[in-house]
Amino acid sequence: MTALRRLDPYIMAILCTVGIASLLPARGGWATAFEHLTTIVIALLFFLYGARLSAREALDGLRHWRLHGLVFASTFVLFPLLGLAARLLVPTVLSPQLYLGVLFLCCLPSTVQSSIAFTSIARGNVPAAICAASFSNLAGIVLTPLLVGLLITTRGGGFSAQSFLDIVLQLLLPFLLGQVARRWIAGWLDRHRPVLGLVDRGSVLLVVYTAFSQGVVAGIWGQLSVGYLVALVLVDLVLLALVLAVTGLLPRLLGFDGADRITIMFCGSKKSLASGLPMASVLFAGQGVGLVVLPLMLFHQVQLMVCAWLAQRYARRAELVTA
Repeated sequence: MTALRRLDPYIMAILCTVGIASLLPARGGWATAFEHLTTIVIALLFFLYGARLSAREALDGLRHWRLHGLVFASTFVLFPLLGLAARLLVPTVLSPQLYLGVLFLCCLPSTVQSSIAFTSIARGNVPAAICAASFSNLAGIVLTPLLVGLLITTRGGGFSAQSFLDIVLQLLLPFLLGQVARRWIAGWLDRHRPVLGLVDRGSVLLVVYTAFSQGVVAGIWGQLSVGYLVALVLVDLVLLALVLAVTGLLPRLLGFDGADRITIMFCGSKKSLASGLPMASVLFAGQGVGLVVLPLMLFHQVQLMVCAWLAQRYARRAELVTA
């Protein structure tokens, strides 16, 4: 629990990768090689997601449909609506590119690991959290690209046939192949989980390096002022606070018990960095991915710190009740 209060080491690694890309970006032939390697790595990531995620367990959990419905609505309805409302902040508070990143952030699925961990610390309904977070990630494979396409269209852009094909080939197809292969390799994956965790994190770092290399070559840092960066942190804080307020109040009004309310709050307020970074590389290829993923990177750290504090507060409250 003490570790949750400190800066996430994974975020530190990502920030170091951003620094390396800023000083030593991949150029020319190296840039092309990194782009091809990133494409392969993204496909591998989603193959592993499919192989490790039990769709049966996630679907079985839908029997608690009211809880899962609220988590789903928070993740894929409330967040996108708040993202659309943030359009009012352009260009005085957010630049157009940063706003695109906020929209993308709002379309992502929930995290799995931290949602479950914080629910457990806070004495919430852990089985329901496992099902809710797993189903969110399962649905996000399809819903996130669709929502991004819809919101981009709303802003006057478009969702090309090539984008759709890239999503199918790089995200959906590997994920489905992983689901098919799960029956044969699930045991092996479970036995080598620590190694695969390093593969996951290393792959995301590669995606970050490639994305920010492209951005540095295109001059993204010249587009980001200190004022915009501070404003972005504040926007992320307000976004999280609004979602926590809704997911904290609405379940109480609907009569959920304390454990379920905790689950809804922690699962409905998260956004997945692990899924978001690879998705951004596919959905925003050639559009300055570095600035697009910056809101997500900051939001990830903000949600860890705030939710760690909340989880500890709920845990202390539960200890007082049972004492």
